[in-house]
Amino acid sequence: MSALLAVALHDVEPRSFARSCEIRSWLEDRDVGRVTLLVIPAADLRPIGARAPELAAWLRCRVASGDVVAQHGLVHRAAGTPRWPRSALAAWQGGAAAEFAGLDREDAARRVDTGCRLLREIELDPRGFVAPGYAYTRELRGILAKTHEWFADIRMIRSGVGDIHARALCLGSSTKLKRALSPAIVRAAARATGEVMRVDIHPADFTRPGHIATLEILLEQARAQARTAVTYDDAAAGVGSMPTA
Repeated sequence: MSALLAVALHDVEPRSFARSCEIRSWLEDRDVGRVTLLVIPAADLRPIGARAPELAAWLRCRVASGDVVAQHGLVHRAAGTPRWPRSALAAWQGGAAAEFAGLDREDAARRVDTGCRLLREIELDPRGFVAPGYAYTRELRGILAKTHEWFADIRMIRSGVGDIHARALCLGSSTKLKRALSPAIVRAAARATGEVMRVDIHPADFTRPGHIATLEILLEQARAQARTAVTYDDAAAGVGSMPTA
C-alpha cells in the first residue's frame, strides 16, 4: 500500500454548512482532492433534507466530484445516561456529543437505522459510520458490523476486509485544556504516522488560528511524503480499489 492521506470533515449539518464549504475549498487549494464528509442526518431533531435542501444539493455535488458521505450518528447529542465509570469516559470523548453512550441495543439500532434512512432519502448512500465523539459501545459496534461496510474509531478504520490501524489526528475543542494542548500532541503524533495518515477537521477548528496552523503543518507533511488523498470508503475497500493518482 502506498502512503495515503484520509481527511474527514466532521459535523456537517445546516449550522456548519457555510464553514464546511469554506473548509472544503481550503482543502482543495491544498491538493486534497478526496474527503470523507461526516454528515449529521437530523441535527436539532430536524431531517437534513427538509431543513437544508441547499446543503443536500451541495453534498450530492461533492459526492459526484469524488468525496464520500459517511453517517455521523443521528442528532450528534447525548441521548443516554451511562453508568460510572463509562460516563466519565464518554464525557472526555465527546461531552454532550456522545450520542450512543448509555443507550441499549434497541435504541442504538433505531438511531442508526433512522439516520441512514434520512440520508438515503436525499440520494446519499453512506457506506460508513463514525460515532460522534468516537464514543462507541459494545452494542453499537455489533450493530454497525451488520449495517455498514465500515466504521471508524479513534484508533482504526474497521471493515469486513480488515482493520486499518491508523490513529485519527484530531484537535480538541471541547475544553480549554484540549484547546491548549492538542496542537502540540497532534504534531508529535503525526511524526509516527504509518501508511495511512488520518486527519480530522471540525468546523470549530477554523475559529482557532493555532488549530489552522497545525492542520497546515499536517497537510504539508502529507505533501512532502507524496501521500495520495483517499476517502474512508477507498481505504476500507482495500488496496485494489485505491485510486492511483
